[in-house]
Amino acid sequence: MKKLVIGILAHVDAGKTTLAESILYLTGTIRKLGRVDHKNAFLDNYELERARGITIFSKQARFYYNDMEVTLLDTPGHVDFSAEMEITLQVLDYAILVINGSDGVQGHTETLWSLLARYKIPVFIFVNKMDLEGTDRNNLMENLKKHLNENCIDFNDNKSTDAFYENIAVCDEAVLNKYLENGAIETADIIELIAKRKVFPCYFGSALKMEGVDTFLDGLAAMTKSKGYPDKFGAKIFKIARDEAGNRLTYMKITGGSLKVKTLISNRKSNNDLSGNDTGRIASDIADKSGSPLSAGTDAPVWEEKVDQIRIYSGVKYETVDEVEAGTVCAVTGLTKTFP
Repeated sequence: MKKLVIGILAHVDAGKTTLAESILYLTGTIRKLGRVDHKNAFLDNYELERARGITIFSKQARFYYNDMEVTLLDTPGHVDFSAEMEITLQVLDYAILVINGSDGVQGHTETLWSLLARYKIPVFIFVNKMDLEGTDRNNLMENLKKHLNENCIDFNDNKSTDAFYENIAVCDEAVLNKYLENGAIETADIIELIAKRKVFPCYFGSALKMEGVDTFLDGLAAMTKSKGYPDKFGAKIFKIARDEAGNRLTYMKITGGSLKVKTLISNRKSNNDLSGNDTGRIASDIADKSGSPLSAGTDAPVWEEKVDQIRIYSGVKYETVDEVEAGTVCAVTGLTKTFP
């Protein structure tokens, strides 16, 4: 089963949280469909978020669909909370960029697009609110190609046409040559082009009415691939928070090997001087001018701490597990010196 970490981003009021809600409902993760305007969205669970109808803190939910296990990270759309959004980008395998079909590409959308390019994240585009009067699919495709990338391609329902394959083929010289020889393009080639940010699949629908969301999910399942990870343990920390009881939570993505409860982890570069086999590394260390070991990029000393608990969050709820493998996003307790 593919294990993916996918972030969902948008300009404010594009319907990002509504799309997340529809995805979770259609995949059976939630039994009741919440709404932002009804103040009962699954991922907008802080009181201020529900009162204002916006996402302020990044949240995560886990869902399964076909051969995928997805950790979905919902990020703030309002520009005032863009720092909270950007911290999640470093752990994403793919991103969903939601566009308001009534407005097209907006200023903050282009900022998000630049950030996704900087972090080299493959992007799927969902053009939302297509049920509203005045939305035009052809005009919106022109808008996406002009303001985002000319390799934005409509994947909705024309994947068997010659025009679709021609649009794909011109995005890469090697694929074009294969297309000219064989008259077709293999799915594996399209998946690779998407992963390399040479093609950006575009889907259209209405998240509120759950129109086109199932087609979009089918596209995610068919056109994505898992990343490869090394056997040696590593982790990328992207967020520090506290739970309702005040426990300090270190949110991380496992980037190699696996992590077990009670594992001793450190920010030192080498673990040769540590005893035991259950030792992991989070970051490299450097030395100051006096030769004292320092953690990577900071003036903090090397530390070693044990993981007390590993949590897999979905909304406000979580399950505890004894071990997590590479590709998993989790929150751990017991660490007091970690930082993003």
